[in-house]
Amino acid sequence: MTHKHKRWYDYDPLLIEVIDLLKNYQEELHAQAVTFLEKVEEQVSKEALDRFYEMVKPFNGNRWYDKDPVISKTVELLRVVPQQIQKQAADSFIEALRANGVIVEITEKQN
Repeated sequence: MTHKHKRWYDYDPLLIEVIDLLKNYQEELHAQAVTFLEKVEEQVSKEALDRFYEMVKPFNGNRWYDKDPVISKTVELLRVVPQQIQKQAADSFIEALRANGVIVEITEKQN
């Protein structure tokens, strides 16, 4: 069986947008990633989230998002949840960025 997508998030343009934003604006989005993780923790508990992250975090930490534990946890969480939840999480993350004016700021920086 061959896969159409190289990366786990390539199937969904919204996930691609979230990952690209996190990759290119890690410092700017750190606070939003913290808020996102706090919302997830409200639903599953911090202990469950921390245990989960300990199971999935990389041993060598060579990926772009491994330098920042908050960004790493956000990306790993998005990576391993079912696709339906990935889409909901990506959508809520983008909506939160829009609501806080963050996407507008990033777009203006690019120009």
